Amino acid sequence: MDQNLESSGGIRTGVATYVVEAVVAALLLLLGIVVAISSWELGAGWTTDGPGSGYFPFYIGLVICISGAGTLFQALFAKNKNTEVFVDGEQLKRVLQVLIPAAIYVGAIQVFGIYVSSAVYIALFMVFLGKFSPLKAVISAVCVNTVFFFMFEVWFKVPLFKGSIDLLSFLGY
Repeated sequence: MDQNLESSGGIRTGVATYVVEAVVAALLLLLGIVVAISSWELGAGWTTDGPGSGYFPFYIGLVICISGAGTLFQALFAKNKNTEVFVDGEQLKRVLQVLIPAAIYVGAIQVFGIYVSSAVYIALFMVFLGKFSPLKAVISAVCVNTVFFFMFEVWFKVPLFKGSIDLLSFLGY
């Protein structure tokens, strides 16, 4: 499964693209099967009132199954498989530098709300990935989230999620 390819003087190692395509296609096929079965249980047939509640989702699940199976077949049995390295270590590191903080941010929203979590997220991204000074990062993060707070909470009267620990409750919103 590991491939070695020369790229700009260095050797790239990693998983071949066709393997990643096959895994993603298998996951889509599995997702399509789950959607189709769940929709069938809801009632995918035609009732006296029209289509059952699972009618359209069932066919969407079938389309996902067909596309997943076709892609899986193509990835595994094509004559010209794409054997290039899908992602090397350096590229994966860059992706994870964004993906892991984003996942933590989503979890933090549940606890601290969108405004506090967003301010921390923006500030940390600016400091660690953007190489901004901590002072500039904090000022920017607070200003951006203050504008969003006023825009949603005050002007549009659309409250955004405050989290289970509402650190901004002193504002009265």
